[in-house]
Amino acid sequence: MTPKIKWNNNVNITPALVKEHGLSDDEYALCLKILGRTPTLTELGIFSVMWSEHCSYKSSKLHLKTLPTKAPWVIHGPGENAGVIDIGDNQAIIFKMESHNHPSYIEPYQGAATGVGGILRDVFTMGARPIANMNALRFGAPDHPKTRHLLSGVVEGIGGYGNCVGVPTVGGETNFHSSYNGNILVNAMNVGLADQDKIFLSAAAGIGNPVIYVGSKTGRDGIHGATMASTEFTEDTEEKRPTVQVGDPFTEKLLIEACLELMSTDMVVAIQDMGAAGLTSSSVEMASGGGVGFAFNLDMVPQREEGMTPYEMMLSESQERMLIVLKPGREAEAKEIFDRWDLDFAVIGVITDTGNLTLTFKGEIVADIPTQPLADNSPEYDRPWVKTAPKADLKPADVAAPEDMKQALLKMIGSPNLCSRDWIWQQYDTQVMADTIQKPGGDAAVVRIHGTNKAVAITTDCTPRYCHADPFEGGKQAVAETWRNLTAVGATPLAITDCLNFGNPERPEIMGQFVGCIEGMREACIALDYPVVSGNVSLYNETNGTGIHPTPAIGGVGLFKDSSKMVTIAPKAEGEILILIGETRGHLGASLYLDVMEGREEGRPPPVNLALEKKNGDFVRVQINEDRISACHDISDGGLYVALAEMVMASEIGMDITIDNGNTPLHAYAFGEDQGRYILSVSPEYRDEVLRNARADGVTAQVIGKTTGASLTLTAADPISMSELIGTHQNWMPDYMSID
Repeated sequence: MTPKIKWNNNVNITPALVKEHGLSDDEYALCLKILGRTPTLTELGIFSVMWSEHCSYKSSKLHLKTLPTKAPWVIHGPGENAGVIDIGDNQAIIFKMESHNHPSYIEPYQGAATGVGGILRDVFTMGARPIANMNALRFGAPDHPKTRHLLSGVVEGIGGYGNCVGVPTVGGETNFHSSYNGNILVNAMNVGLADQDKIFLSAAAGIGNPVIYVGSKTGRDGIHGATMASTEFTEDTEEKRPTVQVGDPFTEKLLIEACLELMSTDMVVAIQDMGAAGLTSSSVEMASGGGVGFAFNLDMVPQREEGMTPYEMMLSESQERMLIVLKPGREAEAKEIFDRWDLDFAVIGVITDTGNLTLTFKGEIVADIPTQPLADNSPEYDRPWVKTAPKADLKPADVAAPEDMKQALLKMIGSPNLCSRDWIWQQYDTQVMADTIQKPGGDAAVVRIHGTNKAVAITTDCTPRYCHADPFEGGKQAVAETWRNLTAVGATPLAITDCLNFGNPERPEIMGQFVGCIEGMREACIALDYPVVSGNVSLYNETNGTGIHPTPAIGGVGLFKDSSKMVTIAPKAEGEILILIGETRGHLGASLYLDVMEGREEGRPPPVNLALEKKNGDFVRVQINEDRISACHDISDGGLYVALAEMVMASEIGMDITIDNGNTPLHAYAFGEDQGRYILSVSPEYRDEVLRNARADGVTAQVIGKTTGASLTLTAADPISMSELIGTHQNWMPDYMSID
């Protein structure tokens, strides 16, 4: 007997209820047209989450389509759970970065922890074993009353989850700015390793095949998490704590092992993690991707709370859950695996030929909704946008020189955005799995491919103050900076993932920031042959109408065919020759020097010449791979003197620096943030060869000093002792976090 459809679930669908679910009048009218009737409450909830900004990308996908996503080494680009690139020998790297911003502001520990858990599932659902975690964190001004609490909770959450699940957290970035006072950013990245012939996709197939729920039980945590992430914060933010998921890293570890064991068989047709929007998004994406329907009996969903409704079950974002389509008749075999790992296993439905998601609960149909309009054909907007007005040029003469260059450098390296992050990294297990060969603190982390000589280099980067001043140049620079970081350790950059964090896209000036950054990113990716293979968009990062600085965080991955070629930022011995690569013009617009020394955030950011960027980077990579370079460091925030200080502190070998700054004021030459530059530390025997090769390649190269002694001696500055340098650099964050 066919169950009777319980259309309204005893709830009257009012305009106020529709608005509460975040649907516009036009979107609700489209719901009515698709269904040909009034939706049930469960259907309204499903439309709400699937058409939320977080799940549908309705404001951004028009522009995301312009990004380059293909290359000979790209196996799967955007559209799958994560991007997949070829690293040879039938091996693939699978990686992605995701945001968990709103939950982390409300509940920093669980928000950050479940962000890590979610990105792990995005990667291992494709058949990869996770091998490294990274992150990109932004907090408010240090003097904001919530910043210390949020920093402490987020770092503890990242470390607590990653350490317990047994995946090393190998680096990332942490910055402070007042634009994040009411809306921090927590972007989590994971990298996994898979065999190319054992990559699993999410598109469901096979009419009549069983659909399986595995992992933890479903609770009421995280309901409406996707829609919360698609609205700006207001005064009632604290009341939204129930929308934050609760993670269990020990269960996640069991789930990783059980899923990988299952995937080692031939039972799996398709698999998807239950991330944002939980059972709804996973089922809709799997069904729509395969052009099929799903019929679920929600009575079969494992539940940890009494009296859960279909609405709650479909919208819950309880963690550590997966949805799997199995080959028919293999249920008992699969169940044995999950029983052995002490995880729930339930057959909750079958694949149908209807193209609909049909949900039955207590003998009644509570939802019957086409999947294509929910996913592939969801609304797409070309929102109005205005270009960010260009900032005035800021010449070196417009910025005061410091009275004392030594004290200026100490102030810079002891400031919140340049000080040591050891306090953070010490809370992360960077060595678990025993393949981390370059730890946090360098230009990029490096993780060996277990049992081989190969390795992957991983970095995250973005300079939001550049993006705020000029989104186009800022977008270019964010991509180029990761390419430079990978190059500086000797890796060949292959591809990026992104996490695009912006304010309210309904404001034309914010949408203009987004469009500008995308255009800059596209230009850089094309010029550097460095495609986008996965990513995430996080919009509505605003509080009471005040948006964050545009922050298109970029996660880059590069490859070493021979990891013995890797270099670090630390020179190996005294007497090495220091060579500056790239042109220095002393650009101080939008620089950290301007911010730290004068409290100003003005001017245009440094322009990114992508042809020079590629020429300089390719030259540096060749010198590293031909064993002519002892150490290498790219020059970014804080300029040349900050980069030199970082090299000294990493090696605990001093330097004697003498630079020819020509007509450029010394403070601009020392702290300007001109792009496309590196410092090479070279054994004397290779000095002339490196300089000769640079001339032959048309690369600007200048000897600026040598490694020697136990202090940093800079042009026109008193020597800085090692203890003063390291103490100043390391003290700010521990001192800040110890304040009662």
